[in-house]
Amino acid sequence: MSILNVEHVTHGFGARQILNDASFRLLKGEHIGLIGANGEGKSTFLNIITGKLTPDEGKIEWCRHISTGYLDQYSTLEKGLTINDVLHQAFDHLAHLEQKMIAMYDKMADCSEEEMNELMEDVGEIQNILDYSGYYTVDAKISEFANGLGLGEIGLDREVSELSGGQRAKVLLAKVLLENPMILILDEPTNFLDENHIAWLKRFLQEYENAFILVSHDIPFLNDVVNVIYHVENAVLTRYTGDYDNFTRMYELKKRQLEQAYEKQQKEIADLEDFIARNKARVATTNMAKSRKKKLDKMDIITLAAEKPKPVFSFSKSRTPGRVVIECSDLVLGYGEPLTRPVSLKVENGQKIAIRGVNGIGKSTLLKTLLKIIPPVSGTVEHDQFVEIGYFEQEEAADSRTALQTIWDEYPSMTNAEVRAALAKCGLTTEHITSQMRVLSGGENAKVRLCRVMLKSINLLVLDEPTNHLDVDAKDALKKAVQEFKGTVLIVSHEPEFYMDVADEVWNLENWTTKII
Repeated sequence: MSILNVEHVTHGFGARQILNDASFRLLKGEHIGLIGANGEGKSTFLNIITGKLTPDEGKIEWCRHISTGYLDQYSTLEKGLTINDVLHQAFDHLAHLEQKMIAMYDKMADCSEEEMNELMEDVGEIQNILDYSGYYTVDAKISEFANGLGLGEIGLDREVSELSGGQRAKVLLAKVLLENPMILILDEPTNFLDENHIAWLKRFLQEYENAFILVSHDIPFLNDVVNVIYHVENAVLTRYTGDYDNFTRMYELKKRQLEQAYEKQQKEIADLEDFIARNKARVATTNMAKSRKKKLDKMDIITLAAEKPKPVFSFSKSRTPGRVVIECSDLVLGYGEPLTRPVSLKVENGQKIAIRGVNGIGKSTLLKTLLKIIPPVSGTVEHDQFVEIGYFEQEEAADSRTALQTIWDEYPSMTNAEVRAALAKCGLTTEHITSQMRVLSGGENAKVRLCRVMLKSINLLVLDEPTNHLDVDAKDALKKAVQEFKGTVLIVSHEPEFYMDVADEVWNLENWTTKII
């Protein structure tokens, strides 16, 4: 049974075409992975099918009485509510049904036998819905989902306005999952989850009986939860059955077959053109030349899409500092209240250290404390006198400046051409470079901020969740750049596939925390 049909959808922004004659279908129970490089139009496609955007052409048809839950990268929370308030909103429709049922019971006190029979039937239907949906065990269900995604440790009575961006994203994710819609639409749900919570979400999606559409650049996660891939590239949407690994094999096979067909056709075209040129002027062979010309004119010419430049990242090393780059004595992390017991540690020149731990335990707080951006609750942090820091922050508010202006403001001595070349090296097109930061996709925005770090001479590279939003090629390029960087590296990441081949030491904050986890 088809739940969603998308037929011949075309959409663009100005001169840029995002989707061209795209068709898509979602069957009951299908688990779809929507993939493609940064900026190819995945979020645009989701906004079209959910009605947030109207396509230039084409038709979108949902089956009747469908319920959808959509978590996008820009969802917001209402101020003044607690986490518990927001999660209870997932059951608002059931609360309304209960109120309707109570009103029906009130009507039964004064009605005819015929009306009584109708009311009893309606009440029975509503009661079945409430029972099936687990309405009478809502608090237990909220607790289960909140703990699975790490919200229990934050405290469900916390106001959402006090939460970090990552914590807010987890609240929104928990709410959408609790709604248990017929179609679940998730855009980068693992970005703010640590390994434990990703494992919980993976189990949830594997057991999810309804259909979902998932946008993610986390390949192991995709492989574990999807059974269909839709790939968007050069405005074309293509369906592949199976997981991501199967997509990769089929995509490479199709690409090779197209290249072979192109080469064969190009040889045929050259032969035809050569024959026409040699024979069109000779009386004896002019008809044969005309026949070849007709064949050439009718030929359906194969074109190969231009290879999009892959990002290349590299970090410039400044002068070598002393043996100990950062030294801490009896360091206690926190904002006012301590998050950890006292620890003493050293970061030595050339070390590459990964920092892990459950979400909210203080990984970003540790980085900011080590960089002296925030003071520790107690203890000392000392830097080598020659340390030069390049810091990629997990969250940074996007503004109305263009990507070009963002870099230029930090490096005013660079020429226009030099800034454009630096951004292009990071895989950004002319259109991205002249776009405002706030309209760029998450991945494009991250590439601009990485470019800013690349242009600085540093000996200490600090990366806080750098792979959030980055596509597969960008992740691979960044991993290679970090491996090749000769200075010291501190990385916070929820992706072991990214940091395990890079780090020579892993710090687990769960060993230092005073929180119950």
